[in-house]
Amino acid sequence: MSDPTVKDKVIRSVLPVSVMVLLACTALSASGCSSGEIAYERLRESMVRDQIAARGVENELVLKAMLAVPRHRFVPPDIRSFAYIDNPLPIGSNQTISQPFIVALMTASLDLEGGEKVLEIGTGSGYQAAVLAEIVDSVFTIEIIPELAGRARVVLDSLGYTNVFVRVGDGYDGWPRHAPFDCVIVTAAAPELPGPLVEQLKVGGRLVIPVGNVFQNLYVYEKNSSGIELISSHPVRFVPMTGKVRETDKK
Repeated sequence: MSDPTVKDKVIRSVLPVSVMVLLACTALSASGCSSGEIAYERLRESMVRDQIAARGVENELVLKAMLAVPRHRFVPPDIRSFAYIDNPLPIGSNQTISQPFIVALMTASLDLEGGEKVLEIGTGSGYQAAVLAEIVDSVFTIEIIPELAGRARVVLDSLGYTNVFVRVGDGYDGWPRHAPFDCVIVTAAAPELPGPLVEQLKVGGRLVIPVGNVFQNLYVYEKNSSGIELISSHPVRFVPMTGKVRETDKK
């Protein structure tokens, strides 16, 4: 289960918005909607328009992907009414599903055109992988917590994502068997840039990763023939990346 303190804090901070969400769902149901899916679709449209496009994400592939993926399916049932607000939400095992704007920002930062092979470190709920799968050819995603990996795989399969491949393991090592990758995206904060992920990135590809402990920045790198070049940075707050990356941090 997720940390109740974290969960209570999230719920208190978004309660007024949640009330509006519930009222919207009730109103749509009363008007003849036989299921909640139409209500969620309206909320998803509002999310993309007001939380993402209005804040500067213009990539049409990303906006279409965010519209297509039912975020509420990746959120625990007891907090599903919060699914389309612009906040991270607890998903168990002291992990979170990132806020929609950050998911859109990270996806847009990869500069995708369609057809790419992407490595994701930190499957979590599976939501980011689903957004990527709407755009690219294949997503190889690694989750260190078996329970989360199993749950994500079930949801992704139920939604028909046959181009997402989930593996339980330490993301620090990447997935050498399927390297090189056109892009790499990391959804947990590392204390430093993991070398194996850089090695498994194609020349010309992009790596998006939050780096830092107390203070974090979302870094966007591009690999060239001589190494990697920093393209941009953005202050963020992610759960920490665990596993081997913490062992290297102590050396």
